[in-house]
Amino acid sequence: MAARSLSGGGSLPLLGGPHRPIAVLAAMPEELAALTPELRNPSRARVGPFEAVRGTAYGRVVLAAVSGVGKVNAAAVTQRLLAEGAGALLFTGVAGALDPELRPFDLVIADDAVQHDVDVGALGYAPGQVPGEPPAWSADPALADLAAAAAGDACDGGHALAGDGAGCAEGERRPRVVRGRIASGDRFVADPEERARIRAAFGAVCAEMEGAAAAQICARWGVPWAIVRSISDGADGDASVDFRAFTERAAGAAAQVVLGVLRRLPSEREDPGSLR
Repeated sequence: MAARSLSGGGSLPLLGGPHRPIAVLAAMPEELAALTPELRNPSRARVGPFEAVRGTAYGRVVLAAVSGVGKVNAAAVTQRLLAEGAGALLFTGVAGALDPELRPFDLVIADDAVQHDVDVGALGYAPGQVPGEPPAWSADPALADLAAAAAGDACDGGHALAGDGAGCAEGERRPRVVRGRIASGDRFVADPEERARIRAAFGAVCAEMEGAAAAQICARWGVPWAIVRSISDGADGDASVDFRAFTERAAGAAAQVVLGVLRRLPSEREDPGSLR
């Protein structure tokens, strides 16, 4: 997907407002818990059956919403946010590691996203390919680059590991930032064999349950998107325990990166062609 202007241009209204917002989407409330307090002048609004928080951050209008778990929920909320006028979408949250080198709190920025539970191979389609769609959906290069830069800065400052801005404790491992493919499916991967199968079939670095569905909707409408995930577990036999233990902290790490992206975007008052 070619990089697109992030100027907020266009005429679709957002809940009566004049600007096209940046949509920030997460599956679970805890994945937005570190972000929504940073919004200025927040107000709650209904977007169809879903509730969103509208505010501003670093001069940009932001519409943050929780979709619920799974691809259908993610697609439904994404479609509604785009209909309300969102000009770009950032998906944030946690994921299970498929790359065996990844550890909890490492950060993954999507280069592209694939649905690992789609199989129309009997009709000649590639693994994960939805008929009529590409085998994977490519993230917007400009947004992905901003996310990678924000993740690097967060790790340098320790924020990505702590998730609360407190910095890395002495002796703690510095989190890694990885660019790569994210695999989405309506399955919580918690089995070493399943993890290895998805890794081998798709070359993905982590697995989650929503991102590729949101990416598919954005791609159909030509809206830039990026996915930021922080590792909560190893998608293995310990995944259910690790997920519960690490999700809040990992979610905070990903939210810090999204805030870094918003900080780097030009405000509505600046030249939209200058991505900082």
